[in-house]
Amino acid sequence: MKKISLGRDRKSDEVQINMSPMVDMTFLLLIFFLVTTTFVRESGVEVNRPISSPDSTVEKDNILISVTKDGMIYLDDQIIDIRSVRSRMERFKSEMPEGNVIITADNESLFGVAIEVLDQVRLANIKNVVVASAKE
Repeated sequence: MKKISLGRDRKSDEVQINMSPMVDMTFLLLIFFLVTTTFVRESGVEVNRPISSPDSTVEKDNILISVTKDGMIYLDDQIIDIRSVRSRMERFKSEMPEGNVIITADNESLFGVAIEVLDQVRLANIKNVVVASAKE
């Protein structure tokens, strides 16, 4: 005689979770974020920084132009006018053709004054110009 079972079969009670829809949804979200993300390369001013080596730091080939927060222009600790920057730079280039010009500006200085100084240096046909900023 065959046994009739009135209760449920133990093997059919196990619950199985199907993971394929969750994996599919994860991949769909990943693809969505990859497609909708925009990679923007921010444009900025390229600054030529001086390359220093420990044994060849020559300060005499550099000239420092500073702009204060009051708009005053200093050329190696001497106050000069914006109109004389170009002539001084031309004379500097004739004396030291490979010399560097370092321009520093105060954080609170007028932006236009520093740009005018940079323009005057470029008009003097000097290619080795460095715009320095202070590190915090």
